[in-house]
Amino acid sequence: MNNLQKLYQTYKQSPWLDNLSRDMIEDGRLQQFINDGVRGVTSNPTILEKAISASSLYDNQIHELAGQGMSAEDIYWRLVIDDIKAASELFKPIWEESNGLDGYISLEVSPKLARDTGLTIEQGRQLWKEVNTPNLMIKVPATEPGIPVVGTLLSEGVNVNVTLIFSLDHYEQVVAAHISSHQSDANNKSRSVASFFVSRVDTEVDQRLEAIGTDEALALRGKTAIAQARLAYGIFLNNFAKAAAEDSSGPAVQRLLWASTSTKNPSYDDLLYVTNLIAPHSINTLPEATIAGIIDHLPEGAPSITVDDIRDAQETFKAIAAVGIDIDDVSRVLEEQGVEKFQSSFDSVIAAIQTKI
Repeated sequence: MNNLQKLYQTYKQSPWLDNLSRDMIEDGRLQQFINDGVRGVTSNPTILEKAISASSLYDNQIHELAGQGMSAEDIYWRLVIDDIKAASELFKPIWEESNGLDGYISLEVSPKLARDTGLTIEQGRQLWKEVNTPNLMIKVPATEPGIPVVGTLLSEGVNVNVTLIFSLDHYEQVVAAHISSHQSDANNKSRSVASFFVSRVDTEVDQRLEAIGTDEALALRGKTAIAQARLAYGIFLNNFAKAAAEDSSGPAVQRLLWASTSTKNPSYDDLLYVTNLIAPHSINTLPEATIAGIIDHLPEGAPSITVDDIRDAQETFKAIAAVGIDIDDVSRVLEEQGVEKFQSSFDSVIAAIQTKI
């Protein structure tokens, strides 16, 4: 049993891969990740932009579809859906073996719709119908217009990965949407995960702490993201601990998913957002380099998050506020940056397809 497999077998945390491309599917790398212990995969416009723009594997299909009169954006969705379908087949055995707990592949709605509730619902339904596999999750951003989408899609039986969560307030709203959709229909089998972003929080807060420059502020660098994530896990326990004890793999439990867990600051430990966020009933989505690091040197006996850790996180949050950090503003800025980054990637890949045409 390697360290990646140990995350699930010993700690009940599911490692998912945060990358997808056609070459990974065709050359067997994605299957090798599954063999090594990966239990799901996520994608987003930035990942897909890199896959399509930097590869010639899509060129023949692009030319063929363009010859049929399809627009660059329609071609994008056809390419992406084909990859999602192929990858979903590789993960379906995990979905079946785990009774629907793992084995998912996520497909994000267009980032251009991030501020439009109605159009996001419409596209979420369309993508769910077109991919037509039970181990798909539709990724919806946790923007103010996006949160109402979550409950609507879940109530219609659509699995949802709620992405770009940067604040505890938004996370609580996402939790409420899941609980409401399942309480109103006891037979609802739809699943959702709440993707709480981690490392970007430290990147933003550390810059602000360095600008403040006091000893008290500088001593808090690299602590905000883990503290906030642990507080989020406390919210998870308050809402789902009973349901998880009754049926840990059931649809009533909305698992927390740690996103953006590669270490951005080279002076920090490369597994900072892995070893400090091990927790039962959670998911960690990992880029390839972080997976390699886990397999190579995950510390022996790395502890799961405890109640004491959550209490300490509350004190850390108080200290961060005391030195002048407005965490609500941090969350707002990061959400805006996240949406803009995905929109830019989406525009870039459409332009790249147009160039190939």
